[in-house]
Amino acid sequence: MTDVVAKLQTLVPEVTLLVGAVLAALLGLSRRKQVRDAVPWVTIATLLAAMVAVPFFNQLDGTTAAGLLMPMLGGTFKLGILAVAVLLCLLTVGLVDRRLEQAFATGRAPFDAMRTIRGEFYAFFLLSITGLSLVCSARDLVWLFLALELTSLPTYIMVALSRGSRRAQEAAVKYFFLGAMASAVFLYGFALLYGATGTLVLTDMRGTFALQASTGGVSNLAVIGMILTVLGLCFKIAAAPMHFYAADVYEGAAAPVTAFLAFVPKAAGMLALMLLLGTMGWSGHSMIVDSIGFRQPIEGLPQPVVTVLWMIATLTMTLGNVGALLQRSVKRMLAYSSIAHSGYMLIGIIAGPTTGLAAVLFYLFAYGIMNTAAFAVLAGLERRGEEIESLDDLAGLRQRHPGMSVVMALAAGSLMGLPPLLGFWGKLYLFIAGVQAGHVPLVVIAAVNSAIAAWYYLRLVGLPILSRPSPQSETIGNGLSVWPRVAGVLGAVGVIVLPLLLRPMFDTAALAVSGYAKADSPTAPAGTLAAKALASESLASEALASEQESAD
Repeated sequence: MTDVVAKLQTLVPEVTLLVGAVLAALLGLSRRKQVRDAVPWVTIATLLAAMVAVPFFNQLDGTTAAGLLMPMLGGTFKLGILAVAVLLCLLTVGLVDRRLEQAFATGRAPFDAMRTIRGEFYAFFLLSITGLSLVCSARDLVWLFLALELTSLPTYIMVALSRGSRRAQEAAVKYFFLGAMASAVFLYGFALLYGATGTLVLTDMRGTFALQASTGGVSNLAVIGMILTVLGLCFKIAAAPMHFYAADVYEGAAAPVTAFLAFVPKAAGMLALMLLLGTMGWSGHSMIVDSIGFRQPIEGLPQPVVTVLWMIATLTMTLGNVGALLQRSVKRMLAYSSIAHSGYMLIGIIAGPTTGLAAVLFYLFAYGIMNTAAFAVLAGLERRGEEIESLDDLAGLRQRHPGMSVVMALAAGSLMGLPPLLGFWGKLYLFIAGVQAGHVPLVVIAAVNSAIAAWYYLRLVGLPILSRPSPQSETIGNGLSVWPRVAGVLGAVGVIVLPLLLRPMFDTAALAVSGYAKADSPTAPAGTLAAKALASESLASEALASEQESAD
């Protein structure tokens, strides 16, 4: 009973988010406008309360860490998730349900609780963040699947609610059906992984794969299952070949929701990839039999999985950057940019622990901040009640909105990887991890793609600051809500200031994945499949060493 209570205590941040979601939904039904206006602030307060709860209730010991493939992940990266979520929530203040609220206030429409969507929107916002937080603490495939779906399902509704327009509804329908197909693909992969290992628990799966590798190699069924899982998760991270929905969906949704889609599902997919691939590789426990019958340890994931990841990373970077070059819509450009950034992060996934995975976590956090700042410019400015979307809208922005032009320039420069901004250091860490892991050709491909990306990012930097205003941009004014602009300024400040904290930030990211390396130690709890696999590996290594000494 004590063990159960100890494990449940680690979920206090998620329970806090769930309580906040229920409260937001109820407050959104109130007839009093002041109460409905308080819903986004209740949401932000919930996120801050969850941030406070994380360090207090994620104190790991032998009981609470049991079954966690990366025990330190939840206690560290959840803070980064919640910090970005606060910025994303600020981005939405005053924009959700704005027209209906104006109709209620002017008497053009009677109040109808069934027509208000503010409470539902923020409830779904918190539910999706809850799912992302639960991915960090996943112990088995069932938990991981449910957490991924809890992250994704609310976003389908958020897209439809974000504008209330036909285009938003079309985007939501497309997003939903493609998401359902992707879920079916990776769920089938989960089934094959279970069939290959006989267990749903991630740590036990890892021990089983280690045992298989030490006795002839990971089974083909497991390799096929992992490849299907990776392909299904490509939808979550907007990576090829499941990337084609991104531009249409991002363009159809309102800018704050687009910023949410660019970060939350991507983070969930990357974390899921880290956990699932961690059951198979990177640690060097795999063994092959050489030409004279000796079992030799090899590093890394099974080669078919590495090949698939290489192809996905290369295609994702290239298609994303080339697609962005061809766009005139800022939202579509940032959508293709989001695709390309997934390709960069896959370099760290392929490189593995500790540097590669730490670089992925660092870059996810950095991407969340700089991407939110870019979308804050689109959300904070409008023309006749509609958000701006075209590149022409940004021309000469410095003359009428100098603050927002600087925010866009800093965000685009950081996304491009311009030193010394935050994005530069994130991309540098990814490239270093790739080189250290021996994937130099992949890093070269990424560097070429970064050069391609510089062209369209420089347009986002140059148009607001260097160009003359166009007739289209002269009609742009500030949005009714100041809070999206505040979110943009905070994001821009983060892009400048956070590089001063590089060492503690990267050390924290490394700490989040450090538990993975410890799981390989010979001091693993006896009696587990992992311990048996490790013992088998140790015996094989000792036998190999003694035979080599005899030969010498």
